[in-house]
Amino acid sequence: MDLHEQLRARGYRLTPQRQLVLDAVTALGHATPEDAHAWIQLRASGVNISTVYRTLELLEQLGLVNHAHLSHGAPTYHAATAPEHVHLVCRGCGMITEVEPAEVEPMTGMLREQHGFQADVGHLTVFGECATCVP
Repeated sequence: MDLHEQLRARGYRLTPQRQLVLDAVTALGHATPEDAHAWIQLRASGVNISTVYRTLELLEQLGLVNHAHLSHGAPTYHAATAPEHVHLVCRGCGMITEVEPAEVEPMTGMLREQHGFQADVGHLTVFGECATCVP
């Protein structure tokens, strides 16, 4: 089901603003609401930041985008069509690296076996320093 059909099934319309927000997240890969707003402003200056926030919330409810917390600020969104991944965030330079869930399986497997805990790796973010920033 495409975006238009998903919105209509829930009683919403596909507005140009909603399409722009989804396009921004898809184009940017990882986008805060502010990042998406800046991208959109280059294409349509009439979209305000509150519209971006509301639209991101709606798109997440529809399962079209996911969020992760990659900093102390606003969540960062990425398209739900992206393969599930874990985020590695460098505190030195801010670089974001995506790794396969299999790379953290030893940890998530241990959590499952020892605690019966099923980790949501799509929201897993590991902070540290990349190879370039390690002293």
